[in-house]
Amino acid sequence: MILLEREKLLSELEQKIGYSFRSRALLDRALTHRSFANERVEEKCQHNEALEFLGDSVLGLVVSSWLLERFPDLSEGKLSKMKAFLVSEGSLVELAEVIDLGRYILLNRGEEKTGGRRKRALLADAYEALIGVIYIDGGLGVVERFLRRELREKLMTIDPTAMIGADYKSALQEQLQAVGAPGPEYIVVEATGPDHRRTFRVELRVGGRCFASGEGRTIKHAQQEAAHAALETPDFITNVVALRCHEPYVDTEDVEAEAMAAVASSLESVDCDWTQGATGRIEGCESENGPETFGDDENAPVSEESETIGDRQDVLARDA
Repeated sequence: MILLEREKLLSELEQKIGYSFRSRALLDRALTHRSFANERVEEKCQHNEALEFLGDSVLGLVVSSWLLERFPDLSEGKLSKMKAFLVSEGSLVELAEVIDLGRYILLNRGEEKTGGRRKRALLADAYEALIGVIYIDGGLGVVERFLRRELREKLMTIDPTAMIGADYKSALQEQLQAVGAPGPEYIVVEATGPDHRRTFRVELRVGGRCFASGEGRTIKHAQQEAAHAALETPDFITNVVALRCHEPYVDTEDVEAEAMAAVASSLESVDCDWTQGATGRIEGCESENGPETFGDDENAPVSEESETIGDRQDVLARDA
């Protein structure tokens, strides 16, 4: 039985989405998170995960049909990218935020305290569950009209010729390469939820600094969301370039780079520009006797004044 206050909230949501349910109990279930249901097992409280599953399938069907209707001559690859964009977690979160869906979700206290109503994965799941119950309660025609209205603005702004779909990682990689920046790292920093329904949080780092994060049901999905968040940040590339200027990136796995760093350290007193030549020569750094070289060169002249560690050890032994 739904309490009066809850009935008022559900009625408010119905007005926002433009649909009145014949069964409010279905709508209530669609907005019931597993954390809330798990604390009410004796009451046989049902959560929304099965409805999310249904809603995801209905969403894919409606969007696929609509795209084929609107772009009948596009290739399967282009249509797939456009579909992936429209049904992505980011897209669903935006739609959920428009109707303030988090306000109507039932959570337990723990999830409430950790900001559950604003979690992207939770909002996307609830929106899919909402699609599922509209389909059950009203049928395919009703849910199709609902989704076409909700997604119309997004679909109308899609440029098929410039569509990168959900492959934000590749787009990000290309932008970083264009400015000579190091490749991004995707670090899993958190995994929550039951084993069969994990939510992963991934941080996107460039040069060791975190620039964005993303959440998803799989690590790959979370990585795409993190890349998407970085691409949506206006000053992302500018900040990467600034970081590179102030904190030069060194690939610690690159042996040649480590060798160059060691040579640079030994030549701190030399005021000139240098780069490593193909033969190991320090170009641009010349002493009175000619260009300095480094490395093992059997033909290099040896100064009479030079001494090895072994020579010094012999002298110390004699002095002792």
